[in-house]
Amino acid sequence: MQEKEVKNILQNQLNYGPKSISKLTIFINELLKANKKHNFISKSTENVIWHRHVLDSAQLVKFIDFSKGSLSDLGSGAGFPGLILALFNKNENFHVKLYEKSPVKRAFLMDISKKLSINVEICGNVYQDFIDTDYIVSRAFKKLEAIIQVSREIAKKSHILIVLKGQNAQKDLKKAFIKIKYDYKLENSITDEGSKIIIIDFKK
Repeated sequence: MQEKEVKNILQNQLNYGPKSISKLTIFINELLKANKKHNFISKSTENVIWHRHVLDSAQLVKFIDFSKGSLSDLGSGAGFPGLILALFNKNENFHVKLYEKSPVKRAFLMDISKKLSINVEICGNVYQDFIDTDYIVSRAFKKLEAIIQVSREIAKKSHILIVLKGQNAQKDLKKAFIKIKYDYKLENSITDEGSKIIIIDFKK
């Protein structure tokens, strides 16, 4: 799935506005330039960046209520999924935090968010903070059991954890839920028929 087709889905199915899509285009162009030096994303995914990274991240807007609250992205990397979600957000009172321990990636995120006037806060190591958030999202941060542990330890209140996982999602859930069972839903990914979106409701 190439750029034009992905943009059509973003606008017509996920309700991204023209301004957000325009900013997305600039972001992707800047990321591909930076990737020549820093290897922010795998070189093998550059040609499918709109499908593999953008749409994969953007599909999460279906599970987030942007009318109130806040969102934290653990291990945002080059901005997936957190920056893509922030570009969708039209509510200035909905707060988005991107957690990334790499100084080089943080510098890129700070630069591009300032350039495009994206309403986000860029933070360092997630373990140095207690998060007051309604949603925690994660794409390629850690194994599921580790993500659950971090989410439980650092969140101050009840929240929803949304994790993008590959074809081993069921196996990962079984391993993560050995000791404690949580309420969760499994949603199909629109970018890969074998991949899943895990949504866990943590009630304090």
